[in-house]
Amino acid sequence: MSARWKPLFRYGFLGGFVWGAAVTTASCATALHLYQRTDFAQLPEEDSTEPLEDRELCRYGLPLTGAEIRYYSNHTLSYDQTKRIPRWVLEHISREKLLGKADRKHCRFKPDPNVPPLFTAVNEDYLRSGWSRGHMAPAGDNKCSGQSMAETFYLSNIVPQNFENNAGFWNRLEMYCRELTERFENVWIISGPLTLPEVGSDGKKTVTYQVIGKGNVAVPTHLYKVILAHRSATSSEPLALGSFVVPNKPIGFDRPLTDFQVSLVDLEKMSGLSFFPLLDKTQAVQSICDADPCKLMGFKEFTLYITSRKVNSARTLPRLEKAMCELKELAIEPDAYLLNLYEAKKKELAGAVSREDKSG
Repeated sequence: MSARWKPLFRYGFLGGFVWGAAVTTASCATALHLYQRTDFAQLPEEDSTEPLEDRELCRYGLPLTGAEIRYYSNHTLSYDQTKRIPRWVLEHISREKLLGKADRKHCRFKPDPNVPPLFTAVNEDYLRSGWSRGHMAPAGDNKCSGQSMAETFYLSNIVPQNFENNAGFWNRLEMYCRELTERFENVWIISGPLTLPEVGSDGKKTVTYQVIGKGNVAVPTHLYKVILAHRSATSSEPLALGSFVVPNKPIGFDRPLTDFQVSLVDLEKMSGLSFFPLLDKTQAVQSICDADPCKLMGFKEFTLYITSRKVNSARTLPRLEKAMCELKELAIEPDAYLLNLYEAKKKELAGAVSREDKSG
């Protein structure tokens, strides 16, 4: 720790403030401004009675892990320089934050400029690896800002994730978190990877995981998500808390979210992390699945949602028709919203083709 930071931590100012403010970027910026305005000349001098041997020991500094907290527009994380993936990613969402027109089509996966090149993953690590680039803080939680959405594509926010899990169960869990903002004013989410032990045929436990690319990016065996929800400022209802551990593999629609619910204490043992350390756990905190149904979107509803995204993003008439044909093959009737979206997109693309023909 630099000499300039030490006085703040010695006198209990910044340590408690930053932890208490970590849920929002604005609060983090406030901490930085307070730090920059602090008159260090008025703080007591460093204790110069430190033994000479200790000062000599640390003359050239101590090893750095790179696990310090990193702040972005709408998420915060701690990065694992060894595994080239995040340890945890914290975000805060609300109904207001989910509004906006930011579009992921303008975003590209890329190394985080805040992570030293020696320790960052690169896109080539994922290429032909058999694993997708899975967001921990999802792009869909950042429609309010193009910048905050773009920052979720930094590879510091990404883990190697099973394709079906990423597009299916995990996607539905992310959608459920966004749906919670319709019933809770504030929702905090911590997501991250786990590498859990397995018991072999000899009864011994071992931890093994695949690595991909030249950078040896670690493939987690499981993913976790901790959800903390606050009903409203005027509600006397206690906070709702839920923690879930999901295997990094395909999960069918027959598995309810509650199958993957674990106690917070168990997850803390698995991860080595203390979640929401400023939350007074001696006070009443209810299970998220008691305060809310904890029901993920079903197959039909989810398929209609995915089809609507395909229709909306179609760039050609053949692509548009293919999306609708795939829905028909699944014997799912389009709802009114999808039919209206399809007709509007068909008209838009047909007009574009007509204009090209005339100009040609």
